This record gives sequence, structure tokens and C-alpha cells, in this order.
Amino acid sequence: MGASEGPERVGTRADRRQSGELESEVLAALWAADEPLVAAQVQQALGPGLAYNTVQTILTRLHAKGAVSRQPAGRAHAYRPVLDDNGLTARQMRALLDKGTDRAAVLRRFVDELAGPDGDVLAVLLAQAHRTAPGTPPASASPGIES
Repeated sequence: MGASEGPERVGTRADRRQSGELESEVLAALWAADEPLVAAQVQQALGPGLAYNTVQTILTRLHAKGAVSRQPAGRAHAYRPVLDDNGLTARQMRALLDKGTDRAAVLRRFVDELAGPDGDVLAVLLAQAHRTAPGTPPASASPGIES
């Protein structure tokens, strides 16, 4: 088989990664670096089997989402993560919420699905947020949310 194994392997359905998984891997490489990386360095950090153009596309998408910043580096750009893993997850949750047509219904269902410690943490965080936000109406006064 020889040199043709690499491209065939990369193109197989079993070896294809989901877009979100690729983004996570690229971000992990950036988080592990001590300095901004260009696409070729990210590609090298991820190991063989991932095309340069794929890495560049993922970096461009991450930049458009605000997850990474970029600065000129010769004829290319060097990328640095803007968010840590928790910040990225929070941003993804917010993006999903923004896609919903009825925000109150989405939030209500989310809260309904939280159980035990997660619900307790959310209650504490919401109470803290209301204490620090001046002029914030009580939850019962929020539009679209019934007690």
C-alpha cells in the first residue's frame, strides 16, 4: 500500500471527525502552546492525517466565532485562544439559546433537566448575579417567565 495509505485513511468515514471535535482539538493545541501558532504549527501539533486547508478552515471559523484572536505573522496569521474550555462551552450554550424561538421555554426546559447539584449551583449563581446587577427585576417579573 505504501504512500497511498495516508490519504485513503483520512478520507474514510470512520476517521472523519465532527466539526466540533476538530475545533476542540485545534483549541487544545493552542491552549498547550506558549505563544500564538500559525496553521502549519497547529497542523504539526495535531499529528499526521489532517490537511493544512482543514486546519486553516477550523482556525478561520474559530476566529469568526470569537474563540481565537489572530495577528499577522509574515504572510500568514498566528492564532491565540481567547477563551478557556469553560468559556468556550458557555459561549456555545449561549449560541444554542440564541437559536431558540422561545427563550423562556428553552430556559425552562434546561432548568427542568438539571438535577441535584447542578440545579443547586445554578440557583446560587443566579442569586449572586441578581445581587450584583443593579436594578435587576426579580425572576417573577421577567417577561415570559411564570412562577
